Parts: sequence; C-alpha cells; structure tokens
Amino acid sequence: MAKMPERKSSAKKSAAATETSQSIAEQTRQFLQSGKKIEVIASGIGSQTPSGLKKK
Repeated sequence: MAKMPERKSSAKKSAAATETSQSIAEQTRQFLQSGKKIEVIASGIGSQTPSGLKKK
C-alpha cells in the first residue's frame, strides 16, 4: 500500500481565517455605527424564483 504524503501545517489558513473574521467584525461595526440596520431574512426566502415560474 502506498504511503500517504504528509500534510503541511495549516497555520496560514488559520491566520487568514482569523484575519477575515476580524475584518468582517470591523466592517459590521462600522456599518451599524453609520446608522444602518441589518435585515434578517427568514430561511427559505430568496430573490430567485424557481425555474419555469413567472413573477406576477
């Protein structure tokens, strides 16, 4: 049976994910501070119609 290659450390991915999370948190803070609000959309609701159906 062939030996599986060793995986390299995922430290770069972890750092990038942390940086992204921090960036999103900062952007969200700025958005809310500017007086804007976040609208929560219920699950299953979308802007696309199922194919074959026409919007009224």
